[in-house]
Amino acid sequence: MPSAKRQMALTAELVASVRRAVEDAGPSPGAVYLTDADYDAIIRDLLAEAPAGDLWLFGYGSLLWKPGFEYAERRMATVQGWHRSFCLRIARFRATRDQNGLMMVLDRGGQCQGMIFRVPADQAPTVLNGLFRRELVVNPPATPPRWLTAQTADGPVQALGFVIDRRSPFYAGRLPLEEVADVLSKAAGHWGSCAEYLQNTVAHLEELGIRDRNLWRLQALVAERIQAATSPPESTTTSPVE
Repeated sequence: MPSAKRQMALTAELVASVRRAVEDAGPSPGAVYLTDADYDAIIRDLLAEAPAGDLWLFGYGSLLWKPGFEYAERRMATVQGWHRSFCLRIARFRATRDQNGLMMVLDRGGQCQGMIFRVPADQAPTVLNGLFRRELVVNPPATPPRWLTAQTADGPVQALGFVIDRRSPFYAGRLPLEEVADVLSKAAGHWGSCAEYLQNTVAHLEELGIRDRNLWRLQALVAERIQAATSPPESTTTSPVE
């Protein structure tokens, strides 16, 4: 049974205070973007390597609360050798060129508990086309999909997940939580804020009974920074002259 939900410091009210109307500045100058042919090739190559049967996708972040596709089944799963990390630098979507942000992806080391989603084999190309256009933007992808071994109560399952390419110029490295919190408390774009992404992810992990100590600490740090930035300055009073 999932553990009792804890009270998050990063509340919906704090997240709302970071939200702002931002117009999409469009593609970054000089960046190379994936084409329709690129997406088709990535999907074709991955499905050629796929295990027989239905497709399984590993969700560890936004797929937990916004999968964006229909699935036939989901299971709790743990992937060894990878962990959640805000290590992908972004300048669009939940950030701007003036205020860059960080997005979460799987980085090497540790383990990650999440969910795997089963997609019927005949729907796999369509689902991957929509998912990849949401998750993969630049060429080569900074977060390439790869086959992972997900351990479940019913045994191991080969599932597709997004991992960081440490050779990518968008890889931020293993930043201290305090530095990550500084970024997440400020960055926002036309898709919303980084704080909103964090709050949604942690809230859904709590609902599933998944305890990620780093993310729990991170949401508290982000809450502190937003509170400090939005709280009115303390008024100073002077004692009357006697």
